[in-house]
Amino acid sequence: MKDIDFEHVQQLLVTAATDIGLKILAAIAFWVVGRWLIGIALNVIRRTLEAQKLDPTILRYVGSVVSVTLNILLVVGILGYFGIQTTSFAALIATAGVAIGAAWAGLLSNFAAGVFVIVLRPFKVGDFITAAGVTGTVKEIGLFSSTINTPDNIATMIGNTKILGDTIQNFTHTPYRRVDLKCQLSGAADQAAAMKLLREKIADIPNVLQDPAVEVNILEFNLVGPVLAVRPYCNNDHYWQVYFDTNRVMSESLAAAGFPAPVATQNMVMKQS
Repeated sequence: MKDIDFEHVQQLLVTAATDIGLKILAAIAFWVVGRWLIGIALNVIRRTLEAQKLDPTILRYVGSVVSVTLNILLVVGILGYFGIQTTSFAALIATAGVAIGAAWAGLLSNFAAGVFVIVLRPFKVGDFITAAGVTGTVKEIGLFSSTINTPDNIATMIGNTKILGDTIQNFTHTPYRRVDLKCQLSGAADQAAAMKLLREKIADIPNVLQDPAVEVNILEFNLVGPVLAVRPYCNNDHYWQVYFDTNRVMSESLAAAGFPAPVATQNMVMKQS
């Protein structure tokens, strides 16, 4: 039995370790440089599309598609540098069959739904909408999900399939919207005078539209008295300002004019045993 040449084995180990270390460093360098080049490419594409004055929604969607594609090509290239046959991954995925197909089904349906959102244009980036039960401003329409910033500044990501399969309300689609409020009057109040006063005072609120005019009408009656439907119109951007100012003006103007405050009454029935 021949003696083991430990120096030769040690030299082989050092050589192998050096080769692996160099490949790892090269892979890291390729990744850093590749990501840098992808960033440059995305900036060039974005400037080119912006020069064509394309919609921001399309710009973000195209940017997402290009970014994902280039990153996948970069990973495949790095794996190829390590000598990993990328074609074997395709064979592995093919043998996985139904399981992998089912796992990707949701992603592909979200991707397809995102394409339909871009084509059908029920909303675009910057619109104020309600979709899948979430209300807010559309921040991004992505490959598989869209991001909506709610009024309390929470970024909410929703799958495109869920958005497209549910009811969509686009508040920005029309130039103005109506603010719906109620005003409780006392049964002893002069209804006609109260409605006239509210129409005049609310019409003077900043950003309330004069056309359509402010609507103040009797909505219903309850035990306290008549309930008024107060409906000013305003631009979408001024909705909450008009909403809160209208509430304030209703309270202040009726009190200043001397209208009696509505008071809930209770009827007590005494029974003798």
